[in-house]
Amino acid sequence: MNSTSNSIAVRVPASSANIGPGFDVLGMALSLHLEAGFGSSPADSIEATQNHPVLVAFKHCGGQGPLWVRSQMPMGKGLGFSGAARVAGVSLAHAQKNGSDEIIFRNAQTELLAIASELEGHPDNVSASMLGGVVASVAGSTVRIPTPLDPAIIVWVPQEQTSTRESRTKLPTTVSFADAVFNVGRTALLVAAFASGDISALQTATQDRLHQDLRFKKVPASQAAMLGCIDAGAWCAWLSGSGPTIAAMCDPADAQNIADKFPDQGSTMVLRIAAQGAQLLAI
Repeated sequence: MNSTSNSIAVRVPASSANIGPGFDVLGMALSLHLEAGFGSSPADSIEATQNHPVLVAFKHCGGQGPLWVRSQMPMGKGLGFSGAARVAGVSLAHAQKNGSDEIIFRNAQTELLAIASELEGHPDNVSASMLGGVVASVAGSTVRIPTPLDPAIIVWVPQEQTSTRESRTKLPTTVSFADAVFNVGRTALLVAAFASGDISALQTATQDRLHQDLRFKKVPASQAAMLGCIDAGAWCAWLSGSGPTIAAMCDPADAQNIADKFPDQGSTMVLRIAAQGAQLLAI
C-alpha cells in the first residue's frame, strides 16, 4: 500500500474471549470484521460519532479528523465489538502519523496493543483482534497459540444485549481454592488441546467455575443453547465474552447441522478462526 496515501483503512476481526475457563486471558479471532478509515469512504459506511470507541481510541493516540466505520459485528453481544473498534482506532492513528507501510505497522503492534488493552480494560479481545488466531494474554505479554485445528466456529446471537461493565459487577471479588484450581487446570488443558489438536480434550477443557454460571443467571436461554449444541455434536461450546452469544467449535462438515439445532430466538452464523489480525487496506 502506498505510504503517502491520504486515505487509509484497517480491517479488524471480531473475537470470542474467555473460551470457557480463560477469563480475561484467552481470546480467539473470528471471521467477522469491522473496517474503519479516514479519507475516501465506502458507500455503505457511516461516520464515527464522537463517542464511538474507534474515534475515541483514534483521538486518544493523537489522530485528527473524522473516521468512517462499517461493521459486520453486532454490538453488546460478546463478540468483541469494542475491542475491535479500539484496535482499529489506535492502528489508524499510528498509520496517520507513520504511513501505511505494513512492516512499520507490524513493528508497532506491541505498543499499539498495550494502548488498546488499557482502553478496553482487559487484553483478551484486543489481542485476538490485533494478532489473529487464538491468543493468551497476561500482564502485557501476549502469545499466539499454534494449533493444527481449523474448526468451524458457530455463534448463536440472541436478541438480548449485555453490558460487559455491568456483567463484571456481578462477579465475586474472591473465589474458592477449589474453583481456582479447577479453572487453572482447564485453562492449561485448553491451551494444550489447541496446540496438540486433541479434540477429545476440548469439552472438559472449556468448563468454567468463575464466570459463566453467574452470567447465565441473566441469560438462561444461552445456557440451554450451549448445552443443546454439545448434545448435537459440537466438540465444545462456551459463553462468548460476557454473552449473551454462545460460541461452539466443531468439524466444518457438521457445522450446518449443528447450527440448525440452535433455538430460533436468535441468529446463527458459521464462522472460522481468523488467522489474520488487524490489517491495513489499500483504498
